[in-house]
Amino acid sequence: MDIARLVARRSTCLRRQVGAVLVKDKNILATGYNGTPKGITHCSETGCLREQLKVPSGQRHELCRGLHAEQNAIIQAASHGANISDATVYCTNMPCIICTKMLINAGIQRVVFLDGYPDDLSQAMLEEAGVKVSAYAGEGPPPGGTP
Repeated sequence: MDIARLVARRSTCLRRQVGAVLVKDKNILATGYNGTPKGITHCSETGCLREQLKVPSGQRHELCRGLHAEQNAIIQAASHGANISDATVYCTNMPCIICTKMLINAGIQRVVFLDGYPDDLSQAMLEEAGVKVSAYAGEGPPPGGTP
């Protein structure tokens, strides 16, 4: 989780810095943080569209210039040819519904999160898909002893 926190510091989002780390067999496969796609002006320069439109957290995800940390981790794994099926994702925040659907289809078997997120549908779909979900327990190695 410390690595996810560190990765989150690279975020260019003005509202929330989020980091994600995909781990399999005690190996880090990919990392991601929330921010704009490659070559796109950062929100720190353009301003936050969601703030301008007064969009509440957890709603209208499509009204954002950036990608979420989990999305960027999946994309990074794909671009490097890393098989993330059966991996664990460590996230600084509970995944939203969009990221949840991507994680389920990517074959992620476990989600460990630091902070909650206002998305009941996400939790329900992870449960229905049989993905193990747990809040990070604090200091020391996370459950299972993986990074």
